[in-house]
Amino acid sequence: MADQPLLPLLIEPEALAPLLGSEQLLIIDVCSADNYKTHHIPGAIHIPPAELQSGEKPAPGKIPDKRRLDALFSAAGLKAGKHVVVYDDEGGGWAGRLIWTLDVLGHTQYSYINGGLHAWLASGLPVATELPTCAASEFCGGWNESVIAEAVDVLDAIEDDDQAIWDARSPQEYSGEKIVAKRGGHIPGAINIDWLELMDRNRQLRLVDLERLQTRLNELGLGKEKTVITHCQTHHRSGLSYLVMKILGYPNIKGYHGSWSEWGNRPDTPIVTGSTPL
Repeated sequence: MADQPLLPLLIEPEALAPLLGSEQLLIIDVCSADNYKTHHIPGAIHIPPAELQSGEKPAPGKIPDKRRLDALFSAAGLKAGKHVVVYDDEGGGWAGRLIWTLDVLGHTQYSYINGGLHAWLASGLPVATELPTCAASEFCGGWNESVIAEAVDVLDAIEDDDQAIWDARSPQEYSGEKIVAKRGGHIPGAINIDWLELMDRNRQLRLVDLERLQTRLNELGLGKEKTVITHCQTHHRSGLSYLVMKILGYPNIKGYHGSWSEWGNRPDTPIVTGSTPL
């Protein structure tokens, strides 16, 4: 039986504060470099968000190779048994992308700080400006392909009633009004819920009411009984939709890491334009 996690997946800032300095924790900051230098949670190790993506065009959001990721997390001091606490400064996109990456690597002990840096600062909790010393580790993860969706998986999902596709881009990108690839529009059958709708701007970017969100997801055909593939432009914004589904207890979710930068730049993928009635 797996060990009981040190903290639940979704935590409030106040739950972490008493544990600062614990050897069991690895706090990872995926905020902007400027925000990290200005103020970060004491002891937090900074991972630049760009390091979570390959950066290779035309689909720069694809996951880096395992060797590169092992080196990244070794430099951060990740070890088996360490409980990762992650936060960002934008409502959960990069934090969710990091958690998806940890799922790929088979490290499933982690928590997300609800609201991230904004909620931490609003709570009046301590911050630091000095860069912490980090004892490097020799992390060697696994490779769990069950949470990675490739273009062929998305093609299969289009015609499969047991699967659904969550498009976390803006409505303008979804309809094709805004085009940021060779072609604009959306994957046939994809359901559009903009990632911005998942965060509450009146509560320091904490997640919206999860019970109401689950009701909405069910009504739109994105219920827990389905395998749900989520994407955006580079699987950054859809890091948040992936994270939200994990928090809600979805058993089968995947991130399409090629996302629209791959789909919209290929000449052979089916695309629908215009807003689809719900």
